[in-house]
Amino acid sequence: MIGKKQVDFMKRFFLLLLPKLALVLALSSNAAQAHEVVPTVADLTVAEGTTEMALRINLEAFLAGVDLDMIEDTDAAPQAADYDALRALSAKELAVRAPDLLAQWNTLPLLSVEGTPVILESVDLLVPTGVNPDLPRIAEWTIAGETPEGATITVTWPEGGGDLVIRQLGVDAPFTGLIAGGDSSPAISLGGGDQLGGWQTFTSYIPVGFDHILPKGLDHILFVLGLFFLSMRLGPLIWQVSAFTLAHTVTLALGALGLVSIPGSIVEPLIAASIVYVAVENIFARGLTKWRPFVIFGFGLLHGLGFASVLAEFGLPEDQFVPALIGFNVGVEVGQLAVIAMAFVLLWLAVLAARRARLTGEEELVTEYPVMFRAVSMTGSMMIAIIGVWWVIERTLL
Repeated sequence: MIGKKQVDFMKRFFLLLLPKLALVLALSSNAAQAHEVVPTVADLTVAEGTTEMALRINLEAFLAGVDLDMIEDTDAAPQAADYDALRALSAKELAVRAPDLLAQWNTLPLLSVEGTPVILESVDLLVPTGVNPDLPRIAEWTIAGETPEGATITVTWPEGGGDLVIRQLGVDAPFTGLIAGGDSSPAISLGGGDQLGGWQTFTSYIPVGFDHILPKGLDHILFVLGLFFLSMRLGPLIWQVSAFTLAHTVTLALGALGLVSIPGSIVEPLIAASIVYVAVENIFARGLTKWRPFVIFGFGLLHGLGFASVLAEFGLPEDQFVPALIGFNVGVEVGQLAVIAMAFVLLWLAVLAARRARLTGEEELVTEYPVMFRAVSMTGSMMIAIIGVWWVIERTLL
């Protein structure tokens, strides 16, 4: 049964977080019209002293000045209205604005040879037509500049540009790597030979996995918090996280290998439903049930498919597939552990604050901690369930 102390604490906790719940629902209210952020992909080739970069890019996001380093959906950006206005332009009208962006990149500069800027020019730009207006429109833009034979180049990606995947083509031992907004690539020899080793590939994909949890993976964050809110004991948490990790590792690998592929229109609503389930069970269960780890394992399979879809956007280097896959998975795990660690710290701070307000001794603090955890668990689980139900409705009906 819930005691008076738990009820009082739940009231205060809910009133404190109610504005945040409204904000989360507002930011997620356009999920059915997802202008999802995807990485820019650059295929790098050299021919007759000219280096070409064939980009797959969301031009509207760059032209609107959206900070792609921090958001997962352009609808949540302060420049969402500007983005939508650009998205409404015809392909021809949008192409006219591309030189403005290239001028900014040349100032950066985007491409340099041993510190000397390379002036890039637009060679070809294809903006697709007939794309669903509720989806991002990915343009194919080829830019090029003169570079000496056998030169070593560096690619610098603008701050706020999100992730850039660089794939060198047409050479032996090609470079394949990922750089974030505001960073620069290592020196890349245009003649090839700069393929990343296993350790380098492994470490470069860890941030990709971590970033998909923090800050961009709100649905996965809520699921992990749902696991945390079941019980204050470490044993139930370890069982749940272990089942979840094992399951999503399996489908992440199968999805990355192309052996399993389920449309996002099916996976995403089911992920939302999994969030609702764990939250609702937290409210009614008093501890870890014998079937919950198996249920969590099943949900982990779904989340693994979600992770695999993200990884597919980046692509995996064929010769370093396993290190890249493991690195991504390690990043996901570190992100999940970070969420749990922050939840522990915040809960403990809440207990200390309550102690300062009305408790007088350590013995009372020890007694009060389980009471407050249950109150936080109930309130937090109810909020997670509300958000999850909203996402299920959005992803299936709206």
